[in-house]
Amino acid sequence: MIDFGDFYQQIAKTRLQHWLQVLPAQLNAWQITHYHGDMARWVRALRKLPDLPTEHIDLVNDVSIGRSGDISDGLQKKLTNLLTMFHPWRKGPFTIHGIHIDTEWRSDWKWDRVLPHISPLKHRYVLDVGCGSGYHLWRMKGAGAKMAVGIDPSSLFLCQFEAIKHFATGYNGIQVLPLGIEELPALQAFDTVFSMGVLYHRRSPIDHLFQLKDQLCDGGELVLETLVIAGDEHQVLVPGERYGKMRNVWFIPSAQALVKWLQKCGFENIRVVDESITSVQEQRTTDWMRNESLADYLDPDDSTKTIEGYPAPRRAIIIANKPVDPQNKPLEASHE
Repeated sequence: MIDFGDFYQQIAKTRLQHWLQVLPAQLNAWQITHYHGDMARWVRALRKLPDLPTEHIDLVNDVSIGRSGDISDGLQKKLTNLLTMFHPWRKGPFTIHGIHIDTEWRSDWKWDRVLPHISPLKHRYVLDVGCGSGYHLWRMKGAGAKMAVGIDPSSLFLCQFEAIKHFATGYNGIQVLPLGIEELPALQAFDTVFSMGVLYHRRSPIDHLFQLKDQLCDGGELVLETLVIAGDEHQVLVPGERYGKMRNVWFIPSAQALVKWLQKCGFENIRVVDESITSVQEQRTTDWMRNESLADYLDPDDSTKTIEGYPAPRRAIIIANKPVDPQNKPLEASHE
């Protein structure tokens, strides 16, 4: 199974040390109770990954580890076959020793939209909720984050992250944990919390916003990216059984309605920094994700609508801050 011992050691002397009161027991329970039928196959593939030390790791411009000329054609083919075993790859892309993992989502496009609007991540403790394979965690480390922690209950996403991490030798302070945010205690320890592509999957979006707030230190920054609809502060779409063929879409507010929700949850300095329509170039089927994708979710005769007749996916990025409580003691200096 997956060994989290190194991560426990890394946080033992940081502001996250109180998490160790519950985290090991939670992950031990996960190993027993959330065992995916393909987990044994994925772990075998992880163990077969060759050790390929490299000095080339680029996390600033993309997630690129190693160079194609560093390994033989035969080894590259073997490595491609091993990485293909973790299909479907949804968030990325990654380039590993010349192998381009062309994921369903161009997550780098989302990062390019987010990065200009957020506080610098250098020396920050960062949490990414619903992180998937951890693509954005690597970009957060590339932006200087001291600790980049992602949570996502998917066993496959955890194994995909572990596969990429295998080749990024020497990188500490980055980890995906197979947990949902409802399983986290109120840590109040992260300088920046990201929730990207999660809110519309929550049956209680207000509870989700409070859960995000509970992870932030005083003055900390929330980066919220989610589906929205056009409209004023009173507009909220409640889809039927499916939205874009997805069953688990509960509420899609307008950006202005979402601002009101954040205000009700006690956030301040709330600003909508981006709204954009999701294109079939940003989310699509590839050799590394061969299932249906956005083009299959839209009305074939009218791409402005989903196949069910709802407005096609529009996404917004909203930044907000948790207020500073004058009664709380400050966390250790961010430059630690």
